[in-house]
Amino acid sequence: MSSRTLRRRLHHGDVGDRSRAHYESSGLDNLSEPLLGDDESYGSRRTNELDDTWDDERKKAQFHWTFLFSNLIAQWAQWFANIVLGSGSLIGRILSLPSTALNGPNNRMHPLSLSSLQEERLRNLRHRLEVPFDGSKTEHQDALKQLWKLAYPDRELPSLKSELWKDMGWQGSDPSTDFRGGGFVSLENLIFFALKYPESFQRLLHKKDGVRAEWEYPFAVAGINISFMLVQMLDLQAGSPSSSSGIRFLKLLEEDEMAFDMLYCVAFQMMDAQWLAKRATYMEFNDVLKSTRTQLERELALDDIFSVKDLPAYNMLR
Repeated sequence: MSSRTLRRRLHHGDVGDRSRAHYESSGLDNLSEPLLGDDESYGSRRTNELDDTWDDERKKAQFHWTFLFSNLIAQWAQWFANIVLGSGSLIGRILSLPSTALNGPNNRMHPLSLSSLQEERLRNLRHRLEVPFDGSKTEHQDALKQLWKLAYPDRELPSLKSELWKDMGWQGSDPSTDFRGGGFVSLENLIFFALKYPESFQRLLHKKDGVRAEWEYPFAVAGINISFMLVQMLDLQAGSPSSSSGIRFLKLLEEDEMAFDMLYCVAFQMMDAQWLAKRATYMEFNDVLKSTRTQLERELALDDIFSVKDLPAYNMLR
């Protein structure tokens, strides 16, 4: 067994490991209309936020010194490469490569110079993210119908407003009211999942794995939340991604134009594994989503990740 295989098997122990998980505030906290959860959980979340505030204050000092030392080392390496070794030597050229030092307490990094392929694919992805769901558009209506046929190939297609849509995990009889911050791309993500990994899609849709909660998460709405979480985590709304996960993602995007959709499938499968490990119920969905983000960020930070298929959690897909 290779060390890489051993590392990956051990890494799956992270799922549901409360002692090692660290939660950080995500863009989901800024939703004006949370898709899951209600006001009864506000008190506990507020307490956690206050605790996180104290933790953040302690971390700021640590990151401040980390930032100073990383800059000092980077400047020294640049000086050493240019002056002592000279730019013509092999070692000089290696040390002259641009570094990505930590920049502050939010784990930000200096944006990398993008290749023309990365720029094109990032631009195309952003165009997808800018499209809101519009229930009056035929294209969007057809996409919803396609999703139903993929989810329930043996059932009759209902009207676009029907109580039957609740079976898939929409919160009402009209799925278009559930998209909100997710946009049309979240529907595209669900369709991609159903087409690319139909077995995993069906198992999650019908909650076939593990011991399920009495009050389960709604499948379709959970999918919209995952799309939104990924956009925030990967810093895709910024001019140029500067989060460590966002910069890592740009490399995956260079390898595969559908890297965002692939990562979505991994995240959905990972979220369900977290859900089962924590024995969670509906009201704990946001906590499960934060744990999912933490684990996904940790896997993206591994040294030997060159495509989405290299992520340890990808092995859970079928």
